[in-house]
Amino acid sequence: MTIQFKDNIYDEYIEFSETEMFAGRTLSHSINDVQNLYLSDNRPWVIGYSGGKDSSAVVTLIYLSLWGLSEEQRHKPVFVVASDTLVETPKVVDHVNRSLEAIERGAKKHNIPISCHKVVPKTKDTFWVNLLGKGYPAPTRSFRWCTERMKIDPVSSFIKEKVSEYDEVIVVLGSRMQESSSRAQVIMKHKLDGTVLAKHTTLANAYIYTPIDTWSVDEVWKSLRLCKLQKTESPSGVINKWIDEYDLEWDAPWGGKNLTLWNLYRDSSDQGECPMVIDESTPSCGNSRFGCWTCTVVTKDRAMESLIQSGEDWMKPLLKFRNILSRTTSPKLKKKYRSHIRRDGRMAFKSLREDGERILTDDFTTGPYRLKYRKYALRLLLSIQKKLASIDKSMELITVPELYAIREEWIKDPNEPDWDDSLPKIVQDTIGINLEWKSHNSTRFGDDASEVLEKVANEHGLSSSMIKKLIDLEFNMSGLSRRSGIFKSIGKLVQQDWESAEQIMNENLAMRQNQMQQSRELKGLEEDLAQLNSLLNLEAAK
Repeated sequence: MTIQFKDNIYDEYIEFSETEMFAGRTLSHSINDVQNLYLSDNRPWVIGYSGGKDSSAVVTLIYLSLWGLSEEQRHKPVFVVASDTLVETPKVVDHVNRSLEAIERGAKKHNIPISCHKVVPKTKDTFWVNLLGKGYPAPTRSFRWCTERMKIDPVSSFIKEKVSEYDEVIVVLGSRMQESSSRAQVIMKHKLDGTVLAKHTTLANAYIYTPIDTWSVDEVWKSLRLCKLQKTESPSGVINKWIDEYDLEWDAPWGGKNLTLWNLYRDSSDQGECPMVIDESTPSCGNSRFGCWTCTVVTKDRAMESLIQSGEDWMKPLLKFRNILSRTTSPKLKKKYRSHIRRDGRMAFKSLREDGERILTDDFTTGPYRLKYRKYALRLLLSIQKKLASIDKSMELITVPELYAIREEWIKDPNEPDWDDSLPKIVQDTIGINLEWKSHNSTRFGDDASEVLEKVANEHGLSSSMIKKLIDLEFNMSGLSRRSGIFKSIGKLVQQDWESAEQIMNENLAMRQNQMQQSRELKGLEEDLAQLNSLLNLEAAK
């Protein structure tokens, strides 16, 4: 099959594709491979696009391959999908948005069946609703709760939608084996014998295609910047150096230059892109320039630090906020920021195993962030957003639907209900906006009522929060013709741990001491019985 470009702008490119080598083969061979696979069946393609160099190289390769076909041969759709977690680095969000618009504009111009789509997590699954609303701790390597909710699920939903429409789909990714040994193992592990495709690890009827999996990083850039890689001599040998001149950049097939992309990577050779995440085998991308600015899975966000050093001073507040979040994951500071009660209402003690037996320790695990710290973090986030809005009015760190959802989570919090309904006031005081807040009937304890309940609870040695929750339960179930389950709900509330951590630990210590005493007494009784049994056996033997 021959490449059939019919545009004068590609005269130079056709010559380039037939001579330049990529993983030991000319680029024209790679294009023909893509064309042959595209023409082999009716399964649509879904290209995972993050905006980084690898995914940009894949989109470029696919675009050129389709453009090289006749219009009659372009028989099935190709969907370019970008996943926006809503906490992506703002500079990258702008780059991705512009790129998607340019790709779709070029595809319409050239009559190529490529369409671009952005997917976002459901409001209940966003970073801020979980962290600020529910009090989830900032993600760590051992508790990376964000990946599935914010990346895997939105993309999986899009793929499932296309599977239901077309029966099967091929997901095209920019994964490369040179990225890491673990990535190479994942790519090879799932390859189907006799084909370039691999089975999707979790989605039925979805197949993975990685057309640049053997390319090097230099070959990726060569495909994006044409022949602007110069080999120069150095004391350590021959090195490759990329020319950084806008006029020498070749146009991307859909129009525009890739120098913007190059500048995002400049001076950050060890910082790549956060790939399209389709399963949990994808490693953390916290050091990536194309990851989330809130990422705390890594100790330091070297990518954001590098961007600031490159002149993006406006990002300093974002880095400071991210570092504050990271500090709350420190084992020494957890108990300062987080409640001793988990969201199920109980305090959980850490345990260890001795002689195969599980033994409770004197230490406890931490639960969600305390409400007062969530309020502080929201105020700080909104203040940063207001400051950045003076630079770019379109910049949005947290959305209005997220604020509505956080308010609901605070009011209905299982441990610390926000009976004062403080979120609308925080928004008004911080950014001066009065949103259309729906009235909420759970905000029924004013200062006077709270003071009375606190006094009564102290007199009877009870928790005022527990009393409020019981009253709240009664209000919610009043007026119902059938109040089924009310006793079960009351029982669950009463059984929660409402005391302070010190009180619960003292009770736990007393319980353990009592158990140990009972164990010693039981052991002594067993020894006495054994001695008595021995005496009886001796008497019987006489």
